[in-house]
Amino acid sequence: MSRICELTGKGRQVGHNVSHANNKTKRLFLPNLQNVTLMSEALDRSFKFRVSTHGLRSVEHNGGLDNWLLKAADTKLSPRALKVKRELVKATAA
Repeated sequence: MSRICELTGKGRQVGHNVSHANNKTKRLFLPNLQNVTLMSEALDRSFKFRVSTHGLRSVEHNGGLDNWLLKAADTKLSPRALKVKRELVKATAA
């Protein structure tokens, strides 16, 4: 399973470990991913996502999963999150 947030698209970053002697070796900075269940109020269902803690705070800040998905760009969302977004758009239009 890839280390990418399903809602924000946040992934790994590459950098250096720098020693006291200023030697540089490559390293990875991985996002802090958590398996969470988020509730959709409009669909009255819960969905499981693998989300970074930063993404989880953003969802809470925007007032829940429904508001977050409606504002989020499709390019950053995972295929599972896009499917939920399409269902949400249908439900709000009806």
